Order: sequence, then structure tokens, then C-alpha cells
Amino acid sequence: MYAIVKTGGKQYRVQEGQHLLVERLAAQDGDSVSLTPLLYVNGEEVVDGDDISRVQVAATVLGHERGPKLRVVKFKPKRGYKRRNGHRQDLTRIQIQNIKLAGAGRSSKAQAKTEAGDGA
Repeated sequence: MYAIVKTGGKQYRVQEGQHLLVERLAAQDGDSVSLTPLLYVNGEEVVDGDDISRVQVAATVLGHERGPKLRVVKFKPKRGYKRRNGHRQDLTRIQIQNIKLAGAGRSSKAQAKTEAGDGA
């Protein structure tokens, strides 16, 4: 069972118990956050599109970190132009607590089978 979630403008494939580094979230250490699901897969069952509102992905904030330092260099030859800049991204480490399919009603295929069976 896994889900594809969206946070910080990026998409991640997550499973229960997984640790993940995402862009900084506005939450304190130990807080529970809800992530936006885009796709849910459980064996042969795939939920996406309009039915995705039934899926809930909960995560716990473990801590806030900073990413590795990136060096940005600008250089123009024969002009004496050199610039060096650095960047460290603010990140949040989260752990996926649970992925659940709420309101597990009957699928449209199951409803069609029962309707066909009732009419016969």
C-alpha cells in the first residue's frame, strides 16, 4: 500500500512508517500534519481523481533541518566578472503515520454488479 502526496510543490511516493525530508512546513516538532494525496494504491485497488477525497495521509513532524550548502557561481570570461553565492534550503523531517481510505463504500463496479443482479 502506498500513496502519492503533494507538498511544497513536489510529489512524493510514501508508505506507512517512512521518514521523509520535505520543504519547511509551518508546524512545531511533534505536531501531526495532513498531506494532500494525489493517488492511492492498495493491491489491485487504485483511487484517484474525484474519489481521492476519501484518502487521508497523516504524518508527524520529527524536526526541522537545513539542507546541504549549494554554491552558485556566475562567471563571464574576458570581462573580469565573477560572483559566488550560497544557498541552504530549510527542510522538515516527517514520518508517515498512516494512510487510510475513509468511507470505504462500494466501488462503482460492485454497484453495477449488484444492480445487474437485482434486475435479473
